[in-house]
Amino acid sequence: MAHLKITDASGRQWQFSFVPKAVCTIGRAPDNAVVLDDPRASRYHAHINQAENGAFTIVDGAVINGQLRRSANKVFINGEPQFEHQLKNGDRITIGASTLRFEQPVEERTTDVRYDDKPLGHTQLLISANDVMSTVLRSKDEVTTSPQRDKVLETLQRKANILSALYEMSKTLGSVFDLNAIFEKATDIIFRSTPADRVVALLAEEDSEDAKLTPIAMRARDNKLEAHARRLSIGRTITRKVMRDRVALLSQDAASDEQFAGVDSIVSQGVRSTICAPLVAESRVHGALYADRLDPFAAFKPDDLELISAVAAQTAIAVENARAHERLAREEVARANYSRFLPEYVVKQMLENPESFKLGGVSQTITILFADIRGFTRISEHAPPEKIVSLLNRYFSAMTDIIFAHGGTLDKYLGDGLMALFGAPTATPDDASNALNAAVAMQRRLLGINRELRDEGFPEIGVGMGLHTGEVIVGYIGSDRRSEYTAIGDTVNTSSRLESNALGGEILISDATAKAAHSRYKLKPRQAIMVKNRQQPVNLWEVDWQKASGSF
Repeated sequence: MAHLKITDASGRQWQFSFVPKAVCTIGRAPDNAVVLDDPRASRYHAHINQAENGAFTIVDGAVINGQLRRSANKVFINGEPQFEHQLKNGDRITIGASTLRFEQPVEERTTDVRYDDKPLGHTQLLISANDVMSTVLRSKDEVTTSPQRDKVLETLQRKANILSALYEMSKTLGSVFDLNAIFEKATDIIFRSTPADRVVALLAEEDSEDAKLTPIAMRARDNKLEAHARRLSIGRTITRKVMRDRVALLSQDAASDEQFAGVDSIVSQGVRSTICAPLVAESRVHGALYADRLDPFAAFKPDDLELISAVAAQTAIAVENARAHERLAREEVARANYSRFLPEYVVKQMLENPESFKLGGVSQTITILFADIRGFTRISEHAPPEKIVSLLNRYFSAMTDIIFAHGGTLDKYLGDGLMALFGAPTATPDDASNALNAAVAMQRRLLGINRELRDEGFPEIGVGMGLHTGEVIVGYIGSDRRSEYTAIGDTVNTSSRLESNALGGEILISDATAKAAHSRYKLKPRQAIMVKNRQQPVNLWEVDWQKASGSF
């Protein structure tokens, strides 16, 4: 059964299996088949249809009231924007900061192949991946006497043809980031330059000799060979050796050599003439190109090994570039998404180690800041909606910048208020001090915002703030379908209650925050308040943020 392996913007991973003939809808809305926790995804971003022949096609957008409405931020397939695309095994779908990998079991794929564990042939030739180009171009005919002149010219012509083919590949692949297009060009060069009857592109998910090799493309020389090619297996013995030793290998039974013509052992053993070359790039082995002759008495020559090795070397560079392009594009979208809520150092940590940000929480001590605009309802009653939105955007932009500058994490916007965390995901000894300094900076920045509001004919606004320090459960909280990075616990409720008791322009902090922050601002005691689920009242302090004093 075909399925999608999904990693959404929060780092959560899961798998979705297709229901035969059912449409798979993808987006933010909870009634989609695949629900993405991703603010850059549209409510109904895309859908996938299955045709009668079993092929899957992804379409950008959704049909609403009989009309196809495209998504706001497009659908990217292997790094390229597509409105409609027939999915192939291994295709990577990017929606916002989410990645969906399309996979089909071998029996369903058009690149259907089987593996076997038959031994290598008796005749084996090796080329080290590090020596591919020098081997291809090194002249083997140093004698230039007249009887051998034709052979020398033939050798030079062969090398010229190889260089021409490689130059053609380099021109084509330099700006191509689609894996299918890359392998299409590689197989075309191999068919034109060698007697290969079948070429299979194998892609490895990880860099190891035991990595699973997934066939993502297979081509036969012509339609007559197509059905026969699909019935033949791939030798796992040769692919393992190629991946382990990073060598290109020609393997064939001795019976296929010209001097053993007529010997039938190759037929009985089932060993064909095969070339397998690794896709070795600077960072890793990305997979292999596997080529074979389908006639058991037809054999590759050493020249064919050299050319296929050279093609594999260039293909590896193109695959490396394609994967890097896709990774950078995904990180750019993720960075833009995360940077709206998290400081830069946290964004960097998430991109470098996404495994550390999974569904679930940890207990840790943090400081929570709540802030809310006072008198906002009065303003909204007397101003057009677009001006209210502009005001909120201006206010939130300024406040968020301050929170990030002090190492805080923006948890969420709450209407005309906000909640920020100091000490999550990464805790430091200065979290409470950073939170208090951020609150003071926010109040001072509001003085400038109010001057701007007066100039535009708006009434001034005041912001009440509450800070409390304590233990919470912090992490990705929610369900497998939707989650958010947040904090839960009594500390959150207490901080919210402090904010609700603060007037415009006031910063109220708990005794726990005052002690943890070692405030350099004068603190004025306020009457303690009772908080739900607490038996003892919470002692309050008001921060005199207009001027600083000695340490508390």
